[in-house]
Amino acid sequence: MNYQETLDWLFQQLASFQRVGQSAYKEDLSNITALCERLQHPQKNIKCIHIAGTNGKGSTCHLLASVLQEQGYKVGLYTSPHLKDFRERIKINGAMISEAEVVDFVKIHEADFLDISPSFFEMTTALAFGHFAAHKVDVAVIETGLGGRLDATNIVIPELSVITNVALDHQNILGNTVELIAKEKAGIIKTRVPAVFGPTSKEVLSVLKAAAQSKASSYFLAQLNHSYNSALGGRCQDENTATVCEVVSQMRGLGWGISDEALEYGLKNVIKNTQLRGRWEQLSEHPKVICDTGHNTHAIKSIVKQLGEESYNKLWMVIGLVGDKDVDAVLGLLPKHAHYIFCQPNIPRALSVAVLSEKAAEYSLSGIKVQQPVDALSEAQKLANEDDLIFVGGSTFVVAEVL
Repeated sequence: MNYQETLDWLFQQLASFQRVGQSAYKEDLSNITALCERLQHPQKNIKCIHIAGTNGKGSTCHLLASVLQEQGYKVGLYTSPHLKDFRERIKINGAMISEAEVVDFVKIHEADFLDISPSFFEMTTALAFGHFAAHKVDVAVIETGLGGRLDATNIVIPELSVITNVALDHQNILGNTVELIAKEKAGIIKTRVPAVFGPTSKEVLSVLKAAAQSKASSYFLAQLNHSYNSALGGRCQDENTATVCEVVSQMRGLGWGISDEALEYGLKNVIKNTQLRGRWEQLSEHPKVICDTGHNTHAIKSIVKQLGEESYNKLWMVIGLVGDKDVDAVLGLLPKHAHYIFCQPNIPRALSVAVLSEKAAEYSLSGIKVQQPVDALSEAQKLANEDDLIFVGGSTFVVAEVL
């Protein structure tokens, strides 16, 4: 099989959360444990920083990886989901895993996949661990997929456990309160492994502190630090930058050499170093087009607040959602004065554009329906004037298709 045929086979054989949702979520670590056992436990041969959270964990991972790269370390980076190419999930010093390595991994372990029946994410996690171990990275920055306690990445023993903001998301799987969700995220905290907590609510912090204390783990709280700024747009990035600064401080205490210069330039060069996209990213001017992957209520609140700080004549919103999110809560937050173009990402979990339009009307959001996100953006650009603003988002997958 070539690379595309390999990806097609994987999506056909292995359940993928980003495509089908809850049915792909495995509620134990037996599959990933069995898979990594057949790979001779690669996760035991890599030092890593393990990062969980509701919002900001992906940006935090990229920012930290960039800082460590600037210091001269060989840095593995495992994140999800991807926007354009599956290989975005697995990088070393910003370079994606090669197509050949993906093909070879599947070819060698096809029988193991059929025997163990791992999820798509479990397979990808094993591939990442194996890739980082084979290439002897100095450190890997590992992002959880969903939750923490039962996440496939949670078989690592990291240098530090990091938990960014915790908010309501995936309530059908993780629990319907922030305290329950925080308890799941806190499941990445390991016995006597120090933890760093990003800025979050008092309710969440109480849960995280209790979890750390139960594991005899010291914990450190990130404080907003305006001495450093990153290249990433978006109001939430101040919190993510603060978290990275605290992680760097604790890594220094563990013996990692990281200079102030590496911290400064790593934050500034994150896009160049890691190829991160979709975080308050400006795609064009006249009219200005901005996209952002934020997709839950906490992220949407931040996006709407930042839209209010932009200067424009008219605001156009190209919006598509997935059906297993709290659609009503998101729609209730969106600006009523904007002109909407509703669309539908091309995944099974997508909320149909017809249903989205109907539900939006209940919140006094009016506009037109254009099925494909790319076509919806084109339509917005035709309708908008040069001094208007077009925002594209609502779902990571809408942004992915536009990019």
